[in-house]
Amino acid sequence: MLRATIIAASRSPRCRSLVEGFPPVRPIVDRFVAGTTVSDALRVTTRLADDRYVTLDHLGENTGSREQATETVLAYETAIRAIADEGLAARAEVSVKLSSLGLTLPVDGPKVALDNTRRICAAAEAAGTTVTVDMEDHTSTDRTLSIVNQLRVDHPWTGTVLQAYLRRTEADCAALAGPRSRVRLCKGAYAEPADVAYQRKSDVDASYVRCLKLLIDGEGYPMIATHDPRLIAIAETLVARSGRPHGSYEFQFLYGIRVSDQRRLAAEGHRVRVYVPYGSEWYPYFVRRIGERPANLAFFARALAGG
Repeated sequence: MLRATIIAASRSPRCRSLVEGFPPVRPIVDRFVAGTTVSDALRVTTRLADDRYVTLDHLGENTGSREQATETVLAYETAIRAIADEGLAARAEVSVKLSSLGLTLPVDGPKVALDNTRRICAAAEAAGTTVTVDMEDHTSTDRTLSIVNQLRVDHPWTGTVLQAYLRRTEADCAALAGPRSRVRLCKGAYAEPADVAYQRKSDVDASYVRCLKLLIDGEGYPMIATHDPRLIAIAETLVARSGRPHGSYEFQFLYGIRVSDQRRLAAEGHRVRVYVPYGSEWYPYFVRRIGERPANLAFFARALAGG
């Protein structure tokens, strides 16, 4: 119920107007979002790159026109050039959402998204960095994986995301655990029906561990995306048992969440990457982050109350 309410709030123009127009919210937004401009994102990236890696996400999803999708491509090309100009290509990549690149357009959506993502991949390759294609709700999973497979023909380092709460994901992990694959495994953040997604936390966690074992035992590059202390500990154990060397996998965290764990893992020699979102379309992302943990909701409520 709470997740459905939060999702509804993230899509509500009225809620968005109220939050964006309330100045005390800004410091809370800054905890989870780097800012609205590329310069803001680079400032955060430069700071994090001392001991961690970064993936930049230009916020936005479900674009309504080819023109908007092209604007998103240009924004990513600008960000990639900036990464290269600042000498950060070895420490920073970009993450993209296909719905922001045209996937959901009523005419030729998948083709538009593929062509646009190819442009971003070409810019990343020229700059010496990489691209990870984010996963969205379950209705786009097959289209997303199809596009990633096509991208990997020319850009085999293109990464993708799999969500452990989907019942299909264990099979997807097995299929994508081959050489040169890059797979970010997360729990999943969308409200999904029970016939396609596990509903109980214990079932999601169990699926995450099964999927993680497949990726760690595979020949690809696992990207372990979780803030759950228990799952982080399990991942550390699985990595140690597998004999994987540092640099053949990474832990991933959202910007502003479990910073102490980020620093600890990095200090222990693990590669740690931080997902750094930026852009004017921060509201839906911010609301989802607030809704993920009761502590975030309490933090937000205190700020709204002036405390």
